[in-house]
Amino acid sequence: MSSIESLKIDLKDLKEGESLLEFDLDDGFFEAVDAPDIRKGNLHTVISIHRTDDTFQLDFHITGVAIVQCNLCLDEMEQPVEAENRLWVKFGEEGSEDDDLVTVDEDEGILDVAWLIYEFVNLSIPIRHVHAPGKCNPAMMKVLEEHSASRRGEEEGEKPVDPRWATLAKLKD
Repeated sequence: MSSIESLKIDLKDLKEGESLLEFDLDDGFFEAVDAPDIRKGNLHTVISIHRTDDTFQLDFHITGVAIVQCNLCLDEMEQPVEAENRLWVKFGEEGSEDDDLVTVDEDEGILDVAWLIYEFVNLSIPIRHVHAPGKCNPAMMKVLEEHSASRRGEEEGEKPVDPRWATLAKLKD
């Protein structure tokens, strides 16, 4: 999907009861929303909308894969996505957003769910992104090990020890 126009839902056109919307989102979606953390991925999104008068219950089910950057080697890695979220929407005089309630201007009646989907995906991904053991870029891991070794050497005693602490260290032994 290169356009996110289809993610703008006209709530006024929805009939009372249940409506089901499905979207397959690819790299174009992440480019279109100008996503800061996730730049690529393939997601299948199902939105179940239950309308009662001017109140809407939206249940989002998002599955797929997001491509994120490994925190160790900085290479891209696949991160599985499985997100279930619920959002309540109502018509009102002014558009506003709370934690679980979005108020849509009644005259406009359009709810853009593109950024909501991105946020749900981003919140479902662990904060720390790391490849499985042995899967990181070997060249980057070698450089990381070299820098860690030099830092470890400084910590292990290459710095002169204050004589007051040396006396205390003898007590430990």
